Amino acid sequence: MNMPSGLNDPNANPCIRNCCLDQQDICLGCFRHLDEILAWRTMSDMERQACFVRMAQRKAESQARRNGLK
Repeated sequence: MNMPSGLNDPNANPCIRNCCLDQQDICLGCFRHLDEILAWRTMSDMERQACFVRMAQRKAESQARRNGLK
């Protein structure tokens, strides 16, 4: 699964059209929280970059859980 870094184009929408929310309202496709998905269009570039950082952390945590590392 490829996820844009957000550093080159913070306006790029990270949605990969694999939308399914877990119990914490985190999308299993892009790893944004539902609140972040809903606010995306009104976020500043700085807020989007911070969101990309959180998404990458969530993705890493998800992969670690899947691999039995967490």
